[in-house]
Amino acid sequence: MNISRRGLFGAAGVAAATAAGAAVNSSAAVAGTVPAAATGRPVRAGADIAAGDKWRILSGRRVGVITNPTGVLDDFTSIVDDMIARGVDLRAVFGPEHGFRGTAQAGEAEETFTDPRTGVTVYDAYGATVTKLAGFFTTAAIDTVVFDIRDVGVRFYTYIWTMWTAMQAASQVGGLRFIVLDRPNPLGGRARGPVLQQGYTSGVGLLEISQQHGMTVGELARFFNATFMERAGQQKLTDLQVVKATGWHRQMVGPDQADRWIPPSPNMPTPQTATLYPGTGMVEATDWSEGRGTTRPFELIGAPYLDHRWAEALNARNLPGVQFREAYFTPISSKNQGKVCGGVQVHIIDAEKVDAIEVGTHMLVEARRIYPEFAWRGDGGRWIGLLTGSGRFQQQLEAGASAAEIIAAWQPELQRFRDDTEPHLLYGGPR
Repeated sequence: MNISRRGLFGAAGVAAATAAGAAVNSSAAVAGTVPAAATGRPVRAGADIAAGDKWRILSGRRVGVITNPTGVLDDFTSIVDDMIARGVDLRAVFGPEHGFRGTAQAGEAEETFTDPRTGVTVYDAYGATVTKLAGFFTTAAIDTVVFDIRDVGVRFYTYIWTMWTAMQAASQVGGLRFIVLDRPNPLGGRARGPVLQQGYTSGVGLLEISQQHGMTVGELARFFNATFMERAGQQKLTDLQVVKATGWHRQMVGPDQADRWIPPSPNMPTPQTATLYPGTGMVEATDWSEGRGTTRPFELIGAPYLDHRWAEALNARNLPGVQFREAYFTPISSKNQGKVCGGVQVHIIDAEKVDAIEVGTHMLVEARRIYPEFAWRGDGGRWIGLLTGSGRFQQQLEAGASAAEIIAAWQPELQRFRDDTEPHLLYGGPR
């Protein structure tokens, strides 16, 4: 997912968040009570639960849906198509980055159009401000907003910020029901990495959450509503409902759900990609290729000046769950297009043991130690600050800190985040 987002540093990015505040009671966030239907599948998404109940949660409501190609039922039918077929009064669809039907590339969206399959108006919600999105809700005359998108569990993946903006817009309009059709987090339920700090908000991080947040979108919605809504100048949502997924627990990671995987964005083709993305996504801040323009984005990492020494140094670290293969490739697009890049392919040996942010940290530390050519992507390191949530990572790296020292620095804030989010969790398992 290209995080050189359209309009990233404009009003849509910065205005949606304000200074940090204390956590508040989450009593306004209510989990949905739609009953589960019998199934042979061990894991069922919230959308399947609601559809199995014949969408009664939407009975008599004027509905707008925020979704993309991942918003499907167990038989891969789009929830929008199913709602229309079952007579739901669906007034509008709101498309995030890449669009409702997924036709747009990274950093792009589908312009507002009429969906030829359903006849429903699809609004371009990517990069929309709270006020603009509230205007869409009013124009569409909806009284219920439904959110159903597969997230990949990383702070700099933009779909959760579309949800946060939509929650504020629903509050601004007033009287709207907000329903999250929950889905498993493909990274599992463990929170990892540094927490965003004040002064580093952007379109790839609007609120103070950890880099790998370890929550489902339903849990995040509860946390956002309780903790940040009033700080953002909005009233907390009084009708927030989460239709829980069933059969999922926090120990489950992406490969457990590989048979149901739909790429949530063009450069997130597999669960393995998502497993590594919280760490190898930091490569976006360097002049290296992060594997865009290859068949293995965020798994193949390289640059013209990297060579066999990098893989050797990384394998010597014996990092849990991964091995590094010396690799050479030529990206057909994005950074280093048409250039032969040396580097590594990161192979997942045991997904349950992978801490991708630690892996990414070791990759950056070792490369900077070995190669004097190491460089940021042309912004002096500004982007690594936005991705990691503060200036500390860059400062430590450039000062020659070890990976262990860098990782140790974020542990206190990470533990506070785990403690703060605990009351809003809906699924069992370790954090």
